[in-house]
Amino acid sequence: MNHSYKGKILISTPDISSDIFSRSVVLIIEHTVDGAFGLILNKKNTKMSARLFSIFGFPVDVYEGGPVENDKIFFINKGERITENFTEIGEDYYLTEDVENVVSAMIDQKISTEDIKVFSGYSGWGSQQLEQEIRQKVWTVVDAYNLDYTLPTDHHLWKNIMQNLGGEFLLWANTPENISMN
Repeated sequence: MNHSYKGKILISTPDISSDIFSRSVVLIIEHTVDGAFGLILNKKNTKMSARLFSIFGFPVDVYEGGPVENDKIFFINKGERITENFTEIGEDYYLTEDVENVVSAMIDQKISTEDIKVFSGYSGWGSQQLEQEIRQKVWTVVDAYNLDYTLPTDHHLWKNIMQNLGGEFLLWANTPENISMN
């Protein structure tokens, strides 16, 4: 492996499929010769969000991290490390699966819901799979540029990044979600 995409953002190429990766923005957390691990930043899971609201009594947005192991929960938190079990993913951003400590910190108001983003599942690629998809132009790789990983994001994030890339990406940004409507 000559190059790691760790810390980069993947922007899905628009296509006619309606799977979870359509118009996705994925943060690559880890990328080695064995494969890659990432989280979709812009696909809110309204069903899980509603379930957490009924449990906590305050809103907590849950995002689809990807199609793999949807029973696993991941957290990106900004600022203070709230657990000893974390992976640093950028300046002031940490990833953890430590549900107990995160939930306790939220309930005890040691962390704000604005400083945490919750994900169900993750996006994973086997050895050389991500590299092949990038060569096939399934993904556009973008350096992470002042992106707050904990901000509430939705389908507008994909379009905004496409517009900022300019050129042919402007055309893609303005295509309808359902290509048959074009």
